[in-house]
This record gives sequence, structure tokens and C-alpha cells, in this order.
Amino acid sequence: MAKFVLAGKTDCPLYAKAELLADALKRSLPNFRAHKISILPDDWKEWLEATCKRNGWKHKKSPLVWRELVDQGGKGMLLGGFSDFLEHCQDYYNITSDMPTDIMLSVAAENLETKMNLILEEQHRASLFKPLHIWISSALSPTCHLLIPNLLSAEVFPHVDAISLHLLDLEGGEEQLQGLKIEMENLGLPLLHQVSIHTDLDQAFQEAGVILLLDEWWPDDSDAENESEQERKNRKVKEVSDHYREYGKLIDTRANKEVKVIVSGDSFVNLRCSLLVDNARSIDSDQFVTMATQLENEAKAIMAKKLRVKASDITDLIVWGNISGSFYIDLQRAKVFNYDGAIKGPAFFSQSLLKIFHDRKWLETDLQDLVRCQRAAVASKTCQAAAMSAANGILTILKAWNGTCSPDKIFSLGVLCPGYYNLPDGIVLSVPVTFTEGKWSVLFDVTVGDELKEKLQLSASELRRVCQVTKILRDVVS
Repeated sequence: MAKFVLAGKTDCPLYAKAELLADALKRSLPNFRAHKISILPDDWKEWLEATCKRNGWKHKKSPLVWRELVDQGGKGMLLGGFSDFLEHCQDYYNITSDMPTDIMLSVAAENLETKMNLILEEQHRASLFKPLHIWISSALSPTCHLLIPNLLSAEVFPHVDAISLHLLDLEGGEEQLQGLKIEMENLGLPLLHQVSIHTDLDQAFQEAGVILLLDEWWPDDSDAENESEQERKNRKVKEVSDHYREYGKLIDTRANKEVKVIVSGDSFVNLRCSLLVDNARSIDSDQFVTMATQLENEAKAIMAKKLRVKASDITDLIVWGNISGSFYIDLQRAKVFNYDGAIKGPAFFSQSLLKIFHDRKWLETDLQDLVRCQRAAVASKTCQAAAMSAANGILTILKAWNGTCSPDKIFSLGVLCPGYYNLPDGIVLSVPVTFTEGKWSVLFDVTVGDELKEKLQLSASELRRVCQVTKILRDVVS
């Protein structure tokens, strides 16, 4: 069945006249069908040119009328403007239009008002729909691939209806990011609203509600033949500093003020977090954290083998200090469930780890060394970073931060330490925290003896030296 399509400017009197003529035909002819397309005056020229180009037509004025041989979307046959439509109706249906000019103008004004009201209603609906914007850096890394399928879930974001995901990778190609985008869209994740890809910082962190900064790729040093180890490290520190100062400034001006920022990876995580805090002054420093969850889980796995339990049976380990440098695994609050010892109990029964494992020397030496080597061992066997444990650590912290964990559960988190445990201000160190109602707070119900204080001071001094190097290198360049 043939159908007529009428398109025109909303304020066009001839379009109004064509509309009413089509309505008269529908009343007189039960099988007559017409579809109307109202275009705002400012958009008409562009729409008309695109439509004519697509169909190979030539037409300059409003309205535009054509016939389709099937329902909307079929092959179109151009009739022309209002005069052509009127002539067709007179010839085929013996129906004409005698609308007075004042009514024609009134209908045109009504068309424009109706169209504007529809646009306002749509804008209002759009304003009510506010997806959570999540930005992920180094999006082509293995960690990101493992992270995404579990990230966009109600378990991680229980109070979110939709998520817009932004994939940022400054070193990767747009084609690779496009492939990742398509793969994500094919997952059919219920919370996923849209995916955007970025290979530069032009739009970076716009409207961000969550920012996940994964380990970055640093240039290969192989060309620097005469470079000493210290010079190589200083160069890397400068590269990190330049990147993260810029990130911090962009987050400060573009992100949501309640943004949650997690710094992840193996390299300079405390420094990277500290640089963000220093350069995003309008955002609360509590919104920037770096996670020691990987170290916690690696220590749990090592202890679980010793105690012949599952790694998940060990809880409340504490990681103190510089996550990428001098850290310390503290077991003073650690608990063990399902231990096959002299004392047993139901599934909820736990025992202090220090009461069932008595080799203190091993805990203070071998355990610390094994944890330091664990991630390198994984990397050497898989030829890539420990991406799975990094992704799992991010998910663990996000769940806790979004209120899906017990307020008694202890986490190790790298945070700015303004006077905590008599540590110097302005240093990001890993300390024990708990989460309550979407906020973390430092756990002070722990014993910080002289030996632990000495280890913390060592971590703080290590980080202060790195911060001083970044300042010196920046001053040299400027």
C-alpha cells in the first residue's frame, strides 16, 4: 500500500496546509496513510539537503512530499512541494484544499509551539537520566580486559541505574580501542549505557564519577646506553610526575567533586596518588586512594599454604607503608577461619593467626620477602603483569567504597596521612581502614610499636626522597 510522507518546517504555513489536506484524505479514505515529519526552522536546510542527497532528489523549499511503496522506510518517489501534493490529490482523489490564510498561519504557529514543547519534554527526561561516568586509563592493558565484565554490575554499583564508560589509552591505537568498545557492547551488560574511546586528553575525566588509573606503559630504556640506574629511575619519576600533575589538574576542573579515584599498578602508586592530590585542590583528598589489596591477597595466599586453609579463610591482614617500595605485612589483627587445629568451631568461628602460627622470625623475614617476590614470579611465568589480581583488588575496594561490605572488615589503603601515627603530612602511605556508608576512615585500634614506627618512617623517608626528586627535576626543566 502506498503511503505519503510530509516533511516541513514547523512554522511553514504551506506545511500546515499540506497536513490538514492529508488529515482530510484520511477521514475520507480509510486506506489512505500519511506520515508527518516536523523539522525546526534552524534544522530544516541541513535536513533537506541530507534527505535529497540520500534519495537523489532536487528540492529547495518546505514542505517536501513523497510517496513510499511500503511502510515507512520503503523506496520513495518524490512528489514535490505543496502545489504538487495538492494537484495529485485533485487528480487521484478529487479532493482539494480551501484553507483560509489566517487558519493556515494559526496551524503553522501551533506546529512550532508543539514541536518546541516536545523538545523541552525530551530535554527534561534527558536531565533526569544521569548515568555514572567511569573513566579507565591504560584501557588496552590486560587488567582492563579482566576488569570490565565484573565492573559494570549491581554488585559493585548497587545504587546505579546506568554507566557511561570512557576508555582512555594515550599509547594505544584508536582501532584497538574501537575493537575493545565493540567487544564490550557485545557483552550486553545491563548497566552499560554507552562506551566512548579516547586517545588524548581533550575530553579526559569529563563528568567523571569514578576514575580508575591503571599501571601506565613507560618508554623502553634500551636506547639510553650510558644511562646509570639512578638516571634511569629519575627519568621514569619525571615521566610519572608530568603525567600525573596534568591528570590532577584535569580531574580538578572536569570531574564530579564527589569523584572516587583509585590508583592501581606496580609502579610508583603512592607517588602517583600524591601528585593527584596536590594538583586537584578543589576535591577532597579522601577521594583519592591507592590500593594495597594485591599485597594483602598475595600474603593471604602464602599464609594459606602454610596453614593449609583457603586464602579466603584469612582476613584482616594489614599492609603498611609504600605499596611500590618499602611495605610491611602486619598480622596483629589477622584472623583464620576453618583451621584444622586443636580448637575447632562452626564456619563463623575464627582464631588469631598469631596464636596458631608461632614462627615469628619467618613472619618477619621470609613472609615479607615472599610477598615482595610474588608478583614478579607471576609476571615471569605469564610474561605480563599480574592483571587478574589487580582487577580483583580494584573490584574489592569499589564494592567496599559503595557500601557493600561489613563495617568491621579491615582494608589496607594508600591515603594521604595528615598526622596519622605521627607520620609527616602530605605523604600517601598504606594504612588500615574500614568503610562505612561509602566513606573510609583510618583504623586507630591497632598497636603501632617502636619497630613498626621505624618501618613507617623508612617508607615515609623513601617517598619524601622521590617527591624531592620530582621537585628538583621540575625546577631543572623550568
